Amino acid sequence: MIYLVYFTISCGYYDIMVKTMQNRQLKRFIYHAKHQYFTMNNVVLAVAVVIAISWAWSSVQAVQRNYQLQRDVDDKRRDLALTQLQTDTLAYEQRYYKSREYQALEAKRRLGLADAGEKVIVLPPNSAQAKALDKAAATPALTLSSNEPAPPPFQQWMNFLFGGNSHARQ
Repeated sequence: MIYLVYFTISCGYYDIMVKTMQNRQLKRFIYHAKHQYFTMNNVVLAVAVVIAISWAWSSVQAVQRNYQLQRDVDDKRRDLALTQLQTDTLAYEQRYYKSREYQALEAKRRLGLADAGEKVIVLPPNSAQAKALDKAAATPALTLSSNEPAPPPFQQWMNFLFGGNSHARQ
């Protein structure tokens, strides 16, 4: 029992000592913080840094907003130019449709009319021979024969750059 009482007393003393040491360490830390870190120079420097950061952030936001607004203005100007171009095109078409030239062409096309001195020639449909000639003319005139293999790409470039194919055409 004596040991138990002594232990409780000593634990209480120990608790008081630990608290006292913690208080001392805390007070020492506060003292060092006040005298080393929270000096007037450091406080002024910290305030200046905060002001500089806030100024930089607001400048970036202003630039970003101006960029967005300029992009919107450019889009509106582009739309205005497009609309103006469409309006001008429609005005030209309207003037063309009101012109005598258009009216004469439409009368010729729809009613089969002709001006004085013009003759209308009606052609019969094409024969099979004429259609075959049209198809032959539509195929490309210059084709490689299937017997000759194409030269390698490097040789083709050399022929192109230095005129190697010019003697083949003569």
